[in-house]
Amino acid sequence: MGNLVVVGTQWGDEGKGKVVDLLAEHADIIVRFQGGHNAGHTLVIEDKVFKLSLLPSGIVRQDKVSVIGNGVVLNPWKLLEEIELVQSQGVNIDPSRLMIAENTPLILPYHQALDQSREEVTDKKIGTTGRGIGPAYEDKAGRRAIKVGDLRDDELLKHRLAIAAEYHNFDQQQLFNQLAHIKEHVLQYVNDVPLYLNQKTDLGFNILFEGAQGSMLDVDFGTYPYVTSSNTLAGMASIGSGVPHNKIPNVIGITKAYTTRVGEGPMTTELFDEVGEHLANVGKEKGTVTGRDRRCGWFDAPQVRKTCMLNGVTGIALMKIDVLDKLETIKICTDVHNGIPVYEELPGWCTSTIGITDYSDLPRLAQEYINRIEQLTQTEVVLISTGPERDQTILLQDSFF
Repeated sequence: MGNLVVVGTQWGDEGKGKVVDLLAEHADIIVRFQGGHNAGHTLVIEDKVFKLSLLPSGIVRQDKVSVIGNGVVLNPWKLLEEIELVQSQGVNIDPSRLMIAENTPLILPYHQALDQSREEVTDKKIGTTGRGIGPAYEDKAGRRAIKVGDLRDDELLKHRLAIAAEYHNFDQQQLFNQLAHIKEHVLQYVNDVPLYLNQKTDLGFNILFEGAQGSMLDVDFGTYPYVTSSNTLAGMASIGSGVPHNKIPNVIGITKAYTTRVGEGPMTTELFDEVGEHLANVGKEKGTVTGRDRRCGWFDAPQVRKTCMLNGVTGIALMKIDVLDKLETIKICTDVHNGIPVYEELPGWCTSTIGITDYSDLPRLAQEYINRIEQLTQTEVVLISTGPERDQTILLQDSFF
């Protein structure tokens, strides 16, 4: 398998969790490298549903090591809540299975308060989750962040809090006491992540880097300002973990067979008719983290072609093809003129693809739709998802798995 990155090529919610779980079977270590608890993955494994927002998706596999890298902003209370929740579902989590980079910035209560107050007072809403992600990244860039490794030293922590208090309004002693109450529970997982990951790479271990959100939410290349506060592209896997870029040769681009978006901002192919409602209802399009309804539209080929280029995608995992099963006509956006999408119409296959595991068993018209996506995005499809379960999958390229 080798080291590889999994990223979303759209606005997130593409189904990364399922693919990461599939890939994790062949990986030794799974690394989360950016974002915070504003991004969620839903995993369906047998009769259990795992909803994760901070822990890497590989945590549900007992024989894997999961890592939270320095590119993440970490709410320590939410982390401990999620660990407790996953453990209650029968998954063992201890320091031998979970590691946190010591230079990971913390999301603290004043970040969340600031995030929410900004969204409340402005007429031009970004549509953030209000969980403090943006302000935490601002503090990182402003050199006033509290990092998880700072919890080891009380005097250093007090010093860092004093610096932060020059910018934020909070009770320093109260927050120090709150952090003191949980720090040992968090610090047991803290380690030198770059050293660990590079040593394991040199020994031939397979590392899977798990992105959050989607490429069109990248703070540099997304639909700015309606973006997240971090870089979501594959290149961030190196910066957000400490593993050199030339040790991460492969990129899987998770791509939904149509388009969805949560929150504000432009969406060229958005549908406001019964087809959009059909996609939302059949696809169960609600955000894992927020529960917000996702906006739905046709597949946007120029967008995915661009994000495949930016990420260096070496193979597409095409998700939720089964959601299109009952549509008589399916459209693909092939170009955009002055903000108006140009569509190509393809006939629908009007039969179920749910649970198909062999490409030859797919309806011919479904195969033609997939082939057209490959042509328009100039990227090969290496996996097709035909349902939410782990085994409802068609593998076209075993080299990635």
